[in-house]
Amino acid sequence: MRKTVGAWLLAGWTACAVAAEKPNVVFILADDLGYTDVACYGSKFYETPHIDRLAAQGMRLLNHHHCQNCTPTRAALMSGQYGARTGVYTVGGTGRFDTSMRPLVPVENVTELPLDRATVAQQLKLAGYATGMFGKWHIGQKGDYRPGKRGFDEAIVTMGKHYDFVTEPRVSYPKGQYLADFLTDRAVDFIRRHKDGPFFLYLPHFGVHSPYDAKKEWVAKFKDKPAAGGHHDPVYAAMIASVDESVGRVMATLDELKLAERTVLIFASDNGGVGGYFREGIMKRSGDVTDNAPLRSGKGSLYEGGTRVPLIVRWPGVTAAGSSCGTPTIHVDLFPTLLELASAPRPPQALDGVSLVPLLRAADATLPREAIFQHFPGYLGAGENTWRTTPVSLIQAGDWKLMEFLEDGRLELYNLRDDIGETQNLATAQPQKASELKGRLDAWRLSVSAPLPARRQAGDQPPGTVKGGRRRQKAGGPGAAP
Repeated sequence: MRKTVGAWLLAGWTACAVAAEKPNVVFILADDLGYTDVACYGSKFYETPHIDRLAAQGMRLLNHHHCQNCTPTRAALMSGQYGARTGVYTVGGTGRFDTSMRPLVPVENVTELPLDRATVAQQLKLAGYATGMFGKWHIGQKGDYRPGKRGFDEAIVTMGKHYDFVTEPRVSYPKGQYLADFLTDRAVDFIRRHKDGPFFLYLPHFGVHSPYDAKKEWVAKFKDKPAAGGHHDPVYAAMIASVDESVGRVMATLDELKLAERTVLIFASDNGGVGGYFREGIMKRSGDVTDNAPLRSGKGSLYEGGTRVPLIVRWPGVTAAGSSCGTPTIHVDLFPTLLELASAPRPPQALDGVSLVPLLRAADATLPREAIFQHFPGYLGAGENTWRTTPVSLIQAGDWKLMEFLEDGRLELYNLRDDIGETQNLATAQPQKASELKGRLDAWRLSVSAPLPARRQAGDQPPGTVKGGRRRQKAGGPGAAP
């Protein structure tokens, strides 16, 4: 009996020791929140006191990139792979816009994260983490594609409305409750029930995505506030305030339960803000609910306004409070970062990113890579005969960014340190740099077997979508032979 009790005590002590060594991880993801839509990244109109406090206690990554819209970012975050490997490039069908008059046929889009890719939740679960997800999933809504089948012990999925929303599974809530508040209630409850840890909480808000709808008391707060820097909409400001309030409630819960010191708290957005289109000449001014200035364009574009997003990480005792880092980072880096934080095993698939732990320990650390990449072999419309993007690939190496537009092979080269607004195309003035980066981009596309859109032939129809798999097109030059 004594041996049995002793073994039980040892096992219990070991479990507690493991829990103490592994930090909890909370990842809050806003939807469509632009790079400058929070005060600590430059807004003089929107008010984000809790997010600002998080930044004051942690690190702001100033050169972090996600995809141009939500589904491919979520697939990259969960799988650790670029879209060129998963086939997830956009929302719904790549051909959902009328591209019949364009010279290329878009590559078919995968709408659900392939089941042969392990998620970061599955890997953290293997490392002993309790896992919970509450909010927008958007990489598979049915069957084995749902988050409850992809490593999350608990999952409530909902999106599409900020009031009178529907959840999966069905959960009752007070009539008139705002979605951001509902999701935060679930997140706080999850933290309380798993306070002995370790736990991984993924809180992907639907805010601040359209439809633009907010709590009346928050709208009233901003109704008469003067516009600043292209930020002007009181409803949108109120939606941001609700997301900020959610961040504050999570932080307060961690403080109350004395968990803050052993919890890594991450905040980001899934893509750029809905704005910058009027300056690009592709929409009326009314199409801009916000402004990503000084960045160019917005959601749906692979210019910086569409892909550069706020990323804040608080890791008490490790990351310097109030620090910032300008090293280029990207969505696929979060997976290996969380693996290192959790001492979790690597998944069976290749991981395209690198752990950001060195940067979190020292902002001037060097990462073991030279460039980050994006690849979008389709079209995203803006208005009548206007496009937020046409097919394009890009490489960013240090301060330099090269974009290759696949319809005609046009190159655009920018030095983002000197020209963050991408106003001066240096491809002609710096042909050697353009050629060097183009060669590296070509090599990367071949290394990941990135499919390229085909040259349109008479009678070609826009493609449909592929669920959970894809038909590859051979990688090669831009859109095949001219």
